[in-house]
Amino acid sequence: MNLGSLKYADGSRRKRKRIARGQGSGRGGTATRGHKGQLSRSGARKRAWFEGGQMPLARRLPKRGFTNIFREENQVVSLSQLDSLAGKAEVVTPEVLLHMGWISHVDKPVKVLCNGEISSALKLEGIKVSASARAKIEGAGGSIA
Repeated sequence: MNLGSLKYADGSRRKRKRIARGQGSGRGGTATRGHKGQLSRSGARKRAWFEGGQMPLARRLPKRGFTNIFREENQVVSLSQLDSLAGKAEVVTPEVLLHMGWISHVDKPVKVLCNGEISSALKLEGIKVSASARAKIEGAGGSIA
C-alpha cells in the first residue's frame, strides 16, 4: 500500500450538480427548479424567517414587558479587587481599572460593590460606590471624590 493507491470510501463523495449544460446533462429545461413559482425565477430567494405566507412566529407570540431605553448598566468592581491596587496606584480612576482589565469601557459608568474587604487607603475619582462599600473605604482611611 502506498499514498498513490488511496481512494475515498464508496458513497463518501458526491458529484457536483452541473446545471445549464443542456438536455444531455439530465437537468436541462428547468434545471431542477420545476415549473413556475417563486423559486423558479432568477434572483429568487427567501429570507431565513420567511414562512410561506403563514403568520410569522414573531407576530404570533404575545408581546410582554417593557424595555427602558435609558437604562444605564454599571461595570462592577469589587472591594477585594481594589485592595490589590494598594501601592500600585494612589488615585483609582476608570483609566486605571481599564488598564488592570477589570472594566471594558472608560466611558461607561463604574460602580464599586462591597464584595470582600479593603485594608489600604485609596482615593477614588469618577467612580460610583455603594453605601456599604463607601463605609469600608472611608473606614480604611480612603476617600471618594
